[in-house]
Amino acid sequence: MNKDRRGLFLNFFALFLGFSLLTRLTLLVMAWPELDGGLWVLVKAFAAGLVYDCAAFSYPGAALALYLLVLPERVYSHSWHRRLAHGLFFVSAFLLAFNLAAEYYFFYEFGVRYNFIAVDYLVYTNEVVGNIRESYNLPVVLPLVTALAAFSLWLFRRRLALCFSQALPPGRRARWALPALALPGLCFLLLDGRLAQVSANEYSNEVAMNGLYSFGSAFLNNELPYDKFYATLKPEDVFRSLRAALAQPGAEFTGGGLDIARRIKGRGPLKRLNVVVIVEESLSAEYLAAFGAAKGADTLPNLDALAAGSLFFKRYYAAGTRTVRGLEAMTLSIPPLPGTSIVKRPDNGDFFSWGSVMRGLGYTNKYIYAGYGYFDNMNAFYSGNGFAIVDRANFTKDEITFANIWGVCDGDLLAKTLKEADADHKAGKPFFYMVMTTTNHRPFTYPDGKIDIPSSSQSRRGAIKYSDYAIGEFLAAARKKPWFKDTVFVITADHCANSAGKAEIPVRNYHIPLLIYSPAHVKPAAVETLSAQADLAPTVLGLMNASYESRFFGRDMLAGRPEGRAFLSTFQKTGLLKDGRLAVLGPKKYLKTYRWDESAKGVSEAARDKALEEEAVSFYQGANYVYKKRLNRLNP
Repeated sequence: MNKDRRGLFLNFFALFLGFSLLTRLTLLVMAWPELDGGLWVLVKAFAAGLVYDCAAFSYPGAALALYLLVLPERVYSHSWHRRLAHGLFFVSAFLLAFNLAAEYYFFYEFGVRYNFIAVDYLVYTNEVVGNIRESYNLPVVLPLVTALAAFSLWLFRRRLALCFSQALPPGRRARWALPALALPGLCFLLLDGRLAQVSANEYSNEVAMNGLYSFGSAFLNNELPYDKFYATLKPEDVFRSLRAALAQPGAEFTGGGLDIARRIKGRGPLKRLNVVVIVEESLSAEYLAAFGAAKGADTLPNLDALAAGSLFFKRYYAAGTRTVRGLEAMTLSIPPLPGTSIVKRPDNGDFFSWGSVMRGLGYTNKYIYAGYGYFDNMNAFYSGNGFAIVDRANFTKDEITFANIWGVCDGDLLAKTLKEADADHKAGKPFFYMVMTTTNHRPFTYPDGKIDIPSSSQSRRGAIKYSDYAIGEFLAAARKKPWFKDTVFVITADHCANSAGKAEIPVRNYHIPLLIYSPAHVKPAAVETLSAQADLAPTVLGLMNASYESRFFGRDMLAGRPEGRAFLSTFQKTGLLKDGRLAVLGPKKYLKTYRWDESAKGVSEAARDKALEEEAVSFYQGANYVYKKRLNRLNP
């Protein structure tokens, strides 16, 4: 053990490695039921984990090494500096213990280490801090974190005292400090996430990663240049493939060779129907009786009953695992580009969208949100694309009976939607609403006395059952309105309740319901066509017999092409699901094909499917080309 300032550096390093190991062991226990591959996979996971732990420490370690390099000996050895070093050690132990707790809860919620979700949440501190305060027992967690930090300081007390026993000349300081200063640059240039791919099981890969390292990686890679990182084809081949995939009866391509612009001809006279799209937070398909109600019987009695009277899409898939991914796909009808959603990117207004088509048909467009729409940049996106904003700031005190940190309860939100519809109907204009709920989000609280599960249980089943109750009340009230007969109600989800799984893209965790309900205009039926959120806008417009100029990447699911496909994504990986196969694209020109067993809901290894992989590349490369060239702008 070094008895000089090198020892202080090594003690901080040992503290970091100790907490990293403890965190990894904690997540290993949590993921244990889902792991496979045996002892060898665990050995690889912990070996790779040590590398990422060292890399994660290298950044704060470089700052510490620089400090210890330049600090004069008389200051270093002074009694006040010793006390400062002990205090800094305690603070470091507290932060690492707090990170352990945070990683535990993050893994519990999402099944992964920190990723782009954690980066996004860091921006919105009010909602995140409020969510933590309302969801987790901080009076218990914080004392435990403090006790663990104090125990760490006690454990290292003698080792820390020894670090001030001897002086270290400047020349000898430089010999160990300079490599520590160079290490972050080497890690940045030479290390990426591939070393953590120790298995085909994604849980094993997450155990191998370091949470702080993955957080930094997500922060730096918020938008990935497609042409640099992903597989590509010749542009003319891309758009030839896209045109073949998007061709359908009533569609005539009008743009040049490198474009998907086309004229859509309605199947009859235009039906100027109101459209209300209710986007339920985290409404997984498995909650519905039609899909087995795996999350508990009689959770969604109103939606289960409504399914029989609706156009019910049984093989409908979310684009991603975040609300903004679902909103992006439904509003812009575009596959999910790698990195962050377009909703959160700069310069994201004036796009060709579902809203622009409706506005061209004379509609009043509104985005109605339970929370404050600055979250995830939603207000900026929707206001920049032709929607009026109605968010929590527009609710009067008497319109709010219950709210938590994320927003007003679903009942209050839908009551507000009724008022907006009454006002727009009275003004004589058809209306188009995107209504985004929040009740089915942790902390899962809602008004008591409405359902048989108390809000204090803070259970997801209670939250989703209350949301179902609110929808039932909303539709019952809407049926008494003069505008009900000529309104199409769309009920769907932004994404599933769970996103983690063993596979790179766990397909079962993207399956969401879609119900289109309008007794006077939409004949009830079950639709078995495989479809995606990007298909929603052209499908509803098709039901209205709308004629319009389109730049949608989705297509009308009812327009005579029985074969389907779906777009799925994580943050860096994207997929095309079709005909029981899943093609996955990733950074470093990664391409792989999997088999999707829909009955068993499992993803397994499969032989390469070149045709499917090229079609997948065509969709994502083409979407990136159209977006980067701004060909889907209203005035490109």
